[in-house]
Amino acid sequence: MTRKDQNFYLGLLVPATAVLLLFIAAPIVHSIFLSFHRIIIGLPQLKTPFVGLDNYRELLNDPVARHSFWITIIFVGTTTFFELLIGILLALLIHHSFPGRGALRACVLIPWAIPTVVSAQMWRFLFNDAYGVINYVIFGANTSQYIPWLALPSTALLSIVAADIWKTSSFAALLILAGLQVIPEELYQAAKVDGAVVWQRFLHITWPLIRPALLVALLFRTIDAFRVFDLAFVMTQGGPADATNVLQLYGYKKMFVEGWMGYGSAISVCIFIMVMVLAIAYVRMVGRRLLEASV
Repeated sequence: MTRKDQNFYLGLLVPATAVLLLFIAAPIVHSIFLSFHRIIIGLPQLKTPFVGLDNYRELLNDPVARHSFWITIIFVGTTTFFELLIGILLALLIHHSFPGRGALRACVLIPWAIPTVVSAQMWRFLFNDAYGVINYVIFGANTSQYIPWLALPSTALLSIVAADIWKTSSFAALLILAGLQVIPEELYQAAKVDGAVVWQRFLHITWPLIRPALLVALLFRTIDAFRVFDLAFVMTQGGPADATNVLQLYGYKKMFVEGWMGYGSAISVCIFIMVMVLAIAYVRMVGRRLLEASV
């Protein structure tokens, strides 16, 4: 490759790089800049003094922020586990050939294709304590036993977790299905000849070979779960008693409800750092072992 060709190919990357810098890097840098200042919307007379790390120190000592962090951790861990579990079962089901498999695959992807705001509103109606279908299925016409799922701290988070699992398990199934389809059929045929039963074929053939796909699904779902906002915002607004007040929603409230732009930016920066560290840890600490084990 000549020098002229190299310059030409590098020139083709300039527009894409400029777009990335404009729409990804610039907001991140601006959020970091805001997090070092005391900015209160509606009080311009206070100006925007530089406060250094004061917003971050306040965040570490904020009991609501700590509570929101643990709520987020519970949400991420629970949803990711069940979404991968259900995703594996769905992928195994739609991987085999049977009449109507194409229609079933399309139906499985419908929850994931529905916008999150729409699915959250749908689940809000399903969990309604007066006319929700969930209560009717469990208690029938005995309205005196109906449970206000979204109004109780003990059930509100469970309701949001169920809604997220319903929506995004199909996405995990799609990624795992891609891993299943690259497994040679000859391996299963040879295992059958050797007398291996179904669970032995899954344990010694399917499981080791789909682990790279599982890693990808785990990475995407964990990062996406950490960024949850619209589901909690539509269904509960973070209540009751902050039972569903995840970090993203808490940052939104601080920035646009209470007007603390600098403090809210500090929360957003912390979420960004956590997600970035988590992604790097997945790829470097776990991914390498799984990829080596699958070779």
